[in-house]
Amino acid sequence: MPEGDIARELRDRLTRAGERGVLRFITCGSVDDGKSTLIGRLLFDSKLLFEDQIRRLEQDSKKHGTTGDDMDFALLLDGLEAEREQGITIDVAYRFFNTEKRKFIVADTPGHEQYTRNMATGASTADLAIILVDARKGVLTQTRRHTYIANMMGIRHAVLAVNKMDLVGHKQAIYDQIVSDYMKIAGVLGFASVTPIPISARFGDNIFERSAALDWYDGPTLMDHLEAVETSADDNADKPFRFPVQWVNRAGSDFRGFAGTVAGGKVAQGDPVRVAHSGKLAGISRIVTADGDLDNAGAGDAVTLVLDREIDIARGDMLVAPKAPPDVSDQFAAEILWMSDEKLHPGRSYLLKAGCQITPASVTRLKHKLDVNTYAKAPAETLDLNEIGVCQLSTAKPIAFDRYADQRETGSFILIDRFSNQTVAGGMIQFSLRRAANIHAYAMDVDKSRRAELKHQKPAILWFTGLSGAGKSTIANLVERKLASSGRHTYSLDGDNVRQGLNRDLGFTDADRVENIRRIGEVAKLFLDAGLIVTCSFISPFRSERRMVREQVDAGEFIEVFVDAPLNVCIERDPKGLYAKAKAGKIKNFTGFDSPYEEPQEPELHINTADMTADAAAEIVIDELVKRGLLG
Repeated sequence: MPEGDIARELRDRLTRAGERGVLRFITCGSVDDGKSTLIGRLLFDSKLLFEDQIRRLEQDSKKHGTTGDDMDFALLLDGLEAEREQGITIDVAYRFFNTEKRKFIVADTPGHEQYTRNMATGASTADLAIILVDARKGVLTQTRRHTYIANMMGIRHAVLAVNKMDLVGHKQAIYDQIVSDYMKIAGVLGFASVTPIPISARFGDNIFERSAALDWYDGPTLMDHLEAVETSADDNADKPFRFPVQWVNRAGSDFRGFAGTVAGGKVAQGDPVRVAHSGKLAGISRIVTADGDLDNAGAGDAVTLVLDREIDIARGDMLVAPKAPPDVSDQFAAEILWMSDEKLHPGRSYLLKAGCQITPASVTRLKHKLDVNTYAKAPAETLDLNEIGVCQLSTAKPIAFDRYADQRETGSFILIDRFSNQTVAGGMIQFSLRRAANIHAYAMDVDKSRRAELKHQKPAILWFTGLSGAGKSTIANLVERKLASSGRHTYSLDGDNVRQGLNRDLGFTDADRVENIRRIGEVAKLFLDAGLIVTCSFISPFRSERRMVREQVDAGEFIEVFVDAPLNVCIERDPKGLYAKAKAGKIKNFTGFDSPYEEPQEPELHINTADMTADAAAEIVIDELVKRGLLG
């Protein structure tokens, strides 16, 4: 058929298919279960490939194929050269196709455990998951993991596609055993439907047409099921109105609109809306698009909303239905998928991004993690790569959100490492913590400035950081003594002293070190509020925790003093004999020996004690305080 005729036929099919709605689905499962081959077969059998695409596929199959003289349909999806060379899927590949009855958007997700984060990305927008299982291997750990993640991401419909039935002689007994094994794990997750289908993606068995080799199976073909399944994809229009503000649009001196995409519900001209954070009300005067104004807009529409009055709104705010507002809280429970090679450290400060809202946040409590083999809950202090857990989080400022089960778009978030800027976790909010709504700061009449005024000084935190033996405690002690002799009001927090009481329950793992500094930061902040000059002497090996303390106080109140000395000098001094014990294996996780120290990048003071006396170093600190006007 000429390509012009094919194009017309495609347009006609798209028009007919559009009446049924779009089904977004993913293929997932363990590596080499045939996910890419299945989608390639769907594209080929739907007759949507042009002749040049078919010729290219034939050529690529000869060069990279794994199916002998047959076309290797997986090559239609494995677009990266690394994927073709290794015969695996690495990135998420999206494809669009349609039949006479429906339009489809399919995401081919990787099966390798190390690319689980990519699978989660594909699942986050899907309505249905096709879980492939190699009939020769049965249900594997990655099958269980992907099934749980699909459910966790809000997918309500699953298809168990038992693939490569041709390689097990099309035996029903093998299929029945796999279905039985899978239903034991899927049954506890609460899918709306789980439909098992025996297939051979390579040969097209039970994809579009029934297979004579599988005549014992009397259920639907895969395509029959995909065309008929009813999903809740269109329910977003019936949910409460949610509009995260992405940009304040000032197209001219007399125009101020708020640009974004409707995340849920619908809105019309004249409708009242509420700013989630402030609670202020306004009405919609215009709904603006590049193609002209609209009378109304619904979920998925990218528009600019113009209000009938001037109110304070910025990027990150959310316009919502006044009678059905979201939660606005700085504490909530969530289920997270950890995506980083570096472990989760409860108490560490990350950046939380929920829609257009960005704020520092930390995991305050890890309640449990999931055993992906049994789905049992297990106690945990941290999460490793690809592990799933339920935790409580605290944010630096309140954010607006819904439960993920109610609204995907406004109930999800990611955590970002503050130094590498890498996404380290994806999260689904379960509920707001009630205590967050019942606890309010009480404004005291005597505040920090008044207390400092009474002491004739400005409060500050002097944070001494460096390796053991560098001289932190010695210098901090001299600084406090000099300040006290001049009549200044001070307090000293020292690593060893604090571990005698407040932090005596903590060890020296990375997680305990994070919690150690978190607690110290809170105590130092209280002393700062009392108007004191606080000296803090802690190795504090991680930049993120030092930065967390800095961001808890006002600008100029945190002075980082990097007490620097070469490791060999610290070892020679070894005032407590700790390096000798670490070398003998008597101390584990010792900073500078078998645990890392992250040097400050821009400290207020950098003091090298290798060729300087402690008294001279203390004088440098005092001079800095005078220069900053902190001593009145």
